[in-house]
Amino acid sequence: MARKRLVLYLLAAVFAVSFTPARSGWLQGTATFYGGSDGSGTMGGACGYGNLMEKGYGLANAALSTALFNDGASCGQCYLIICDVGRSDMCRPGTAITVSATNFCPPNYNLPSDNGGWCNPPRPHFDMSQPAWLNIGIYQAGIIPVVYQQVKCWRDGGLRFTITGFNYFQLVLVTNMAGSGSIKSMSVKGTNTGWIAMSRNWGANWQSLAGLVGQCLSFAITSSGGQYIVFQDVIPAWWQFGQTYSTWQQFDY
Repeated sequence: MARKRLVLYLLAAVFAVSFTPARSGWLQGTATFYGGSDGSGTMGGACGYGNLMEKGYGLANAALSTALFNDGASCGQCYLIICDVGRSDMCRPGTAITVSATNFCPPNYNLPSDNGGWCNPPRPHFDMSQPAWLNIGIYQAGIIPVVYQQVKCWRDGGLRFTITGFNYFQLVLVTNMAGSGSIKSMSVKGTNTGWIAMSRNWGANWQSLAGLVGQCLSFAITSSGGQYIVFQDVIPAWWQFGQTYSTWQQFDY
């Protein structure tokens, strides 16, 4: 039986990797689920994406534990997850799921990490949407051991920029990012300015303190995978706070 489980696990891994380029080796972790059977409870979250269906992430999403979330720097990254059939009989053998990091699973220091405190450091843990989790685990299990690796993200269309804030404070939410899925650094340039370095405010929201209202905006982004792209004049001069602007440009890594 153990050998049969190992074979099924290996087949699932080979199949999954053949379609999803890996960005890391296989690591061990655990996974639970939250949000209900329709996944609506996973909308919003600590990455700031809001409606995940509208932003290009869908129901295949997960909240990351402290060890994985990296203070929001992991927002948007993709992880291939397989239930570890060698450590549990509550897996769905031969299956795998790729999820996007869209939320933070906070630690609970009042509970031990092996009994409720699943997201306590240094444990790598995925609190997945229920529809995503049920691809690899049996509902009655509640929690399952998994193996996972970071993989390339695939998105439909290009990056999207949503600008909020007021006057001299711009908060820019970047969504629908492919490749590594997350941002290492970001700058903004107005029609009448040079490049201005931005900083992460929270999750996938980046901020600048500059007078950019009434100017056409460009963004220069370096992905966490090291790819650099300039999004030239992607925001028209008549932009307004609260609006989202789509592009055709996309990251490969």
